[in-house]
Amino acid sequence: MPDLLLELFSEEIPARMQAKAADDLRRMVTDKLVAEGLVYEGAKAFATPRRLALTVHGIPTRQPDLKEERRGPRVGGPEPAIQGFLKATGLSSIDEAKIQSDKKGDFYIALIEKPGRPAIDVLAEILPVVIRTFPWPKSMRWGERSAKSGSLSWVRPLHAITATFGLETEEPDVVKFSIDGIETGQTTFGHRFMAPSAISVRRFEDYGAKLLEAKVVLDPDRRKDAILTDAKQLAFAQGFELVEDQNLLDEVAGLVEWPVVLMGSFDADFLSIPDEVIRATIRNNQKCFVVRDPKTGKLASKFILTANIEASDGGKAIVAGNERVIRARLSDAKFFYETDLKTKLEDRLPKFDNIVFHEKLGTQGERIKRIERLAAEIAPLVGADVETAKRAARLAKADLLTEVVGEFPEVQGLMGKYYALAQREDAVVAAACEEHYKPQGPADRVPTDPVSVAVALADKVDTLVGFWAIDEKPTGSKDPYALRRAALGVIRLITDNALRMSILKIAKSAIGGLLEIGTKQAVIDTQKLPTDLLAFFADRLKVQLRDQGARHDLVDAVFALGGQDDLLMVVRRVEALGKFLDSDDGKNLLAGTKRAGNILSIEEKKDKRTFDGAPDITLYKLDEEKALAKAIDQVKSEASAAVAREDFAAAMSAMAKLRPPVDAFFDKVRVNDDDARVRENRLKLLNEIRAATRAVADFSKIQD
Repeated sequence: MPDLLLELFSEEIPARMQAKAADDLRRMVTDKLVAEGLVYEGAKAFATPRRLALTVHGIPTRQPDLKEERRGPRVGGPEPAIQGFLKATGLSSIDEAKIQSDKKGDFYIALIEKPGRPAIDVLAEILPVVIRTFPWPKSMRWGERSAKSGSLSWVRPLHAITATFGLETEEPDVVKFSIDGIETGQTTFGHRFMAPSAISVRRFEDYGAKLLEAKVVLDPDRRKDAILTDAKQLAFAQGFELVEDQNLLDEVAGLVEWPVVLMGSFDADFLSIPDEVIRATIRNNQKCFVVRDPKTGKLASKFILTANIEASDGGKAIVAGNERVIRARLSDAKFFYETDLKTKLEDRLPKFDNIVFHEKLGTQGERIKRIERLAAEIAPLVGADVETAKRAARLAKADLLTEVVGEFPEVQGLMGKYYALAQREDAVVAAACEEHYKPQGPADRVPTDPVSVAVALADKVDTLVGFWAIDEKPTGSKDPYALRRAALGVIRLITDNALRMSILKIAKSAIGGLLEIGTKQAVIDTQKLPTDLLAFFADRLKVQLRDQGARHDLVDAVFALGGQDDLLMVVRRVEALGKFLDSDDGKNLLAGTKRAGNILSIEEKKDKRTFDGAPDITLYKLDEEKALAKAIDQVKSEASAAVAREDFAAAMSAMAKLRPPVDAFFDKVRVNDDDARVRENRLKLLNEIRAATRAVADFSKIQD
């Protein structure tokens, strides 16, 4: 079957947009093909700085013929309805319609036969639509076209469109259409400098090969592999080790069509700057990689750049140009760093009193005082020294006012550590300055030092409570203050460090600090806010457990018991419950409990009452009732005792003892006995099953 080749050739596409643009092009074209009945075999899209390309393999030569039955008005219906039906279906008279009968009467049916069109004609219709509606984050108009109403809007000026369609064994046809005066053809262009001449292409195979000859590596993954391999080898040849950076690699691969890796150097004096600042300077300003000495792990005074040309001088001028810029940038960074060292972190704090954190939550200075207050309350719970935790909380945000962090925000916290060590603060305090932001994502490490944990928890809980208090909660996909990330950070800090603490109590302490220091909010519901926040933590915990492969419904089952604000115990209870429900005893007990719950719901709704209260033992008629009642009493006692000593595995083992008597009860006992008193007693016994299982979880919340 024929293949499609499409290339959109333009000026430089920003590197950050290329991957998504290639995926959007593939998705939009293939979705429209399928919608037109043209089911393809495979598709792949590519991007370079100057082109988006797509190949779609195995497209049928034409659409399938369409046969459709369309139902019309009732026989004998109004004449306007019949005329409308004829117009819509293309029938010349109603005699051409069939009559179909059903229980509602006789109706006209039109059989519409629509022959399929050649695929190339369909492509000529859908491709212009894709191009005109392409979802660039930012786009522009250019030249004379910019004044025309409805002219093409593209990320950068579009120069040529290649579109061919045909069998591998035949000369392909051009898919003919025009976009704002740009006619489709078979012509593309190679590298801007090394092979700028026009290239005639037929299909994807010779397209890729001819571009390679013209110094264009079409596949971005191939460009990345080439850059990474050459950079590693170049570093190794000099006795160094490449500091890998996937995000930078992705960006650099989007800046070049023909990657040429070169090495430059800078003055060794700049190595007195922290490694992270050197790396940020070179990365952000020149998109270059750094290298380190494998023996010491420290950065070397070398960098690796990726050029887009094979220069006649071997790249000497390119390297020299980059060295000049990097020298100037590192000089600035060194000046910033040395200037910052002249002012102690604590001396910077008064400036925070004039910086607004949020108009309803006070200044940054007030927020720092709240974090310090809360860290002091959390410190004993995590085994941290109170005064050390307060000191760390006081200094943790101070580096935000330094020159280096102002230039490179990504090193905030880290520079706080360096400056704290330079002014001879306790190493624990310095570490907390860096670590209190962590964890910032699922792959980020979790602090383990008690002082760092105390400050990190205080920072995140103050943020959550503050924005909850002013009703700035996440909605849908919007979370401008990263509150979901903050909640997940709290959960990981607690669970990874096996900490025992009440989230409700900590939240109430944070509310106290908010009311005392800094809030501009008129009213805070001190009762409702912690409960709402706990529900948010439950949702975030479900997300984390789901990502770990656990069942999120079990979190609902545990939180439904009420008063479950010890997140570590919630996680352990969920883990034990999950293992129990994976066993045959667990599955069968869940089924029995669900059955008991369903019967109770039906009967309670019918009788408009609940069947709580202890059953009357004198009304037990059958041995199965007595055995179940005895088992419930035993399980209640054993499970409650196990939960009290936080042995959830033992609690689940106790629950397993209910399975045989529950199975026997439903097998032998008729709940809705003719005797009203016996029926009520048996319903109360079913309620006892539900009550017994609530020692570990609300089984009604568990999905089958």
